[in-house]
Amino acid sequence: MRSPVNNMTEASTEQRLRALIEQISAYVEHFHGGSVELVSFDGEVARVRLGGACLGCPLLPSTLHGWVEGTVHQFFPEVRVESAA
Repeated sequence: MRSPVNNMTEASTEQRLRALIEQISAYVEHFHGGSVELVSFDGEVARVRLGGACLGCPLLPSTLHGWVEGTVHQFFPEVRVESAA
């Protein structure tokens, strides 16, 4: 049986990025009523959409750049995060 760690290292960057975004979204949804969705990833740029309570919130830019982008950079320093319009 393979360990989950080995499976994660064998997974593609997009799969690992998607899993991280889903974890971030679960936290944001649970504690703030918002959501984060990975819309696209081209190998360099991850485009994400914030939803739920994040829409219309004045802290949306801080959530996007401070939290989502900051967390992604901890695990994927080469990936840029942008808002999907």
